[in-house]
Amino acid sequence: MARRYKPQPEAYLTTADLLGLAPRQCLMVAAHHHDLVAARSCGFRTAYVHRPLEFGPHPKDDLPAENGHDLVVADFLELAERLGA
Repeated sequence: MARRYKPQPEAYLTTADLLGLAPRQCLMVAAHHHDLVAARSCGFRTAYVHRPLEFGPHPKDDLPAENGHDLVVADFLELAERLGA
């Protein structure tokens, strides 16, 4: 519906607008650091979910040690726990 794709700001901002939320009320959840950086630059909170098997037996971890994300979790169960669900 945004007619734009990540990492264009309109992709994130239109989503928040369609939900009737301010960007700071949104949490972008992703397994790719670059997607989260783009969302954070639009005012979104961010959560990185590690997916060690995403690329098969050769894991790729693009998350730098200093990442600025609100949450960094091992999986979706941990994310749910951290969010109090």
